[in-house]
Amino acid sequence: MRDATLELIQQYYAAFNAGDMDVFLNLLTDDVIHDINQGGREVGRDAFAAFMDRMNGSYQEELVDIEVMVNADGSRAAAEFVVLGKYLKSDPGLPEAKGQNYRLPAGAFFEVRDGKVARISNYYNLEDWIAQVS
Repeated sequence: MRDATLELIQQYYAAFNAGDMDVFLNLLTDDVIHDINQGGREVGRDAFAAFMDRMNGSYQEELVDIEVMVNADGSRAAAEFVVLGKYLKSDPGLPEAKGQNYRLPAGAFFEVRDGKVARISNYYNLEDWIAQVS
């Protein structure tokens, strides 16, 4: 199961980087839990799809230097990576978007169930991002 989870998380990030939202979303359980960095918790693939629509409208991002770690039974994983991004459209409550570029270290934690991502919790330093785009 460990190898299957490693492959799942690698597919998750490959689909994200390719902008293939169909593949990306199909790697999630129907009741996926999404813990938003410094935000709330959303439940369900439809809620995650709506979140990604908002994000893809405001940000152009590529994840690089991805390192994935998986526990022994494959039920949990973690990833560390760097976000290379461009701020395209202003996000409410954040600085005005003017096409600013940013480079942001980030991490994520996953729960895996039945070969799919059942929980994703993303973390990054929002203050660092604000300083880079201000």
